[in-house]
Amino acid sequence: MKDSAAPGLSILFLDNHLVAVDKPAGLLTQSDVRGAPNLLDQTRDWIKNEYGKPGKVYLGLVHRLDRPVSGVVLFARTSKAASRLSEQFRNHTAQKFYLALVEGVPEKETGRLVHYLRKEKSLKTTVFPRPAPEAKQAELTYTVLENKGETSLVEVELHTGRFHQIRAQLGFIGHPLVGDVKYRAQSTLPEGRIALHANKLIVTHPTTGEPLTLESPAPEDWPS
Repeated sequence: MKDSAAPGLSILFLDNHLVAVDKPAGLLTQSDVRGAPNLLDQTRDWIKNEYGKPGKVYLGLVHRLDRPVSGVVLFARTSKAASRLSEQFRNHTAQKFYLALVEGVPEKETGRLVHYLRKEKSLKTTVFPRPAPEAKQAELTYTVLENKGETSLVEVELHTGRFHQIRAQLGFIGHPLVGDVKYRAQSTLPEGRIALHANKLIVTHPTTGEPLTLESPAPEDWPS
């Protein structure tokens, strides 16, 4: 299901328990400043208008994407669904896949990265190759889909959900995301964007118990 009836809002999946939305790059998932445009409020307003609901509409935030990242974001429409989905993300049973355009060509076509990450007060992540004070273990696997010479298109499966994890780990091995100057990229993209897109999310439906696959194609202005 993909509904573009709401201006600027693309609905990927909707039922009585869940709503999945395609987040554009540059939009906050949840507001960090009162009144700032964000996907949570926009989706809540869409549900309110679509169904003519009076009063405040419940919408549970169970995960988020960084502001410059585009792709699938899943919200819960009931507190029970929110609790069950949050547990999946907490226990790392939700499967999260991303498309990343990185600088250079990774030495291995497929690989598993295990590092230890520490979120700093500067809102940047420091990467350590081995355990370090206050650093949390982070794991991801990647597959090179296409070698473009100066850049490579990579699929990433995220096994943990640390702050800036994909950005920090790929930057640490010398292949930062295109546009991600915060993690040593030499390239830039318009409006501070980075070449990272959450293209697939697989969860267990909180009421039916069936696997639910949510997919978002790369946006038309994807840098590759």
